[in-house]
Amino acid sequence: QVRLVESGGGLVQPGGSLRLSCAASGSGFRLNDMGWYRQAPGKQRELVARITSGGSTSYADSVKGRFTITRDNAENTVYLQMNSLKPEDTAVYICNAQVNLSRYSSSVSFDYWGQGTQVTVSS
Repeated sequence: QVRLVESGGGLVQPGGSLRLSCAASGSGFRLNDMGWYRQAPGKQRELVARITSGGSTSYADSVKGRFTITRDNAENTVYLQMNSLKPEDTAVYICNAQVNLSRYSSSVSFDYWGQGTQVTVSS
């Protein structure tokens, strides 16, 4: 019932910028914590950035100072602004959301994942 759709990925030169979006659609849900993960070939999925329902943010050390996570609660959307991109940022970026469903207790949360969007940083 909850669908996460990412957009904004693509090919960019080193030093460039991209802004990823993740929009949640459906009905009967409320978003809690949200985050962005990435997975490069041959590597484990890693948490890039997270934003809590209270607005607190955290980042992987490798992206601190370059990436910014924000959310628009009215639009059920989370963003990842990526600046000063490096080749090592190349990966599939996946949106994650913890969700409360109205048919269940508000104390019960479910993890939802988007389909992923490819980011390639190359000359």
